Amino acid sequence: MGSVTDQPPAPGPLEEALARVGDRWSLLVVDALLEGPRRFNELSQDLPGIASNVLSQRLRHLEAERIVVARPYSGRPVRFAYELSAEGRQLAGALRLLTQWGLDHGAGAHEPAAPEHEACGSVLEVRWYCPTCDRAVEEDEPATLRFL
Repeated sequence: MGSVTDQPPAPGPLEEALARVGDRWSLLVVDALLEGPRRFNELSQDLPGIASNVLSQRLRHLEAERIVVARPYSGRPVRFAYELSAEGRQLAGALRLLTQWGLDHGAGAHEPAAPEHEACGSVLEVRWYCPTCDRAVEEDEPATLRFL
């Protein structure tokens, strides 16, 4: 039996991140806000299938987590436009990785269009990049990748 001082291990970084933004609707709200500020009705239209009470709850949660900022645009009645904080915008890379994974592993009939390079029209790929070596690091180089 453990002693009284035994404590469960502290949550890891992934567990902490998932507690902040780990549900489907929160991630989709963040994704919609990557394009810029949106009003509640615009978000509701951009996220088909989300109930208004769920959208309200997710926005409040994301605001409490400092991922979303609510800015009033009307005083009577009070209405807000929602935008990502600097911290929220940092989720763009993670969402791109999840989107790429979805494309690579059978997004099926709901397959979103892959992002394209405006200059040439080529489909973009997500890669690990080492700025010191100035090269992409491939997934088949497991000794060089360390996931925390």
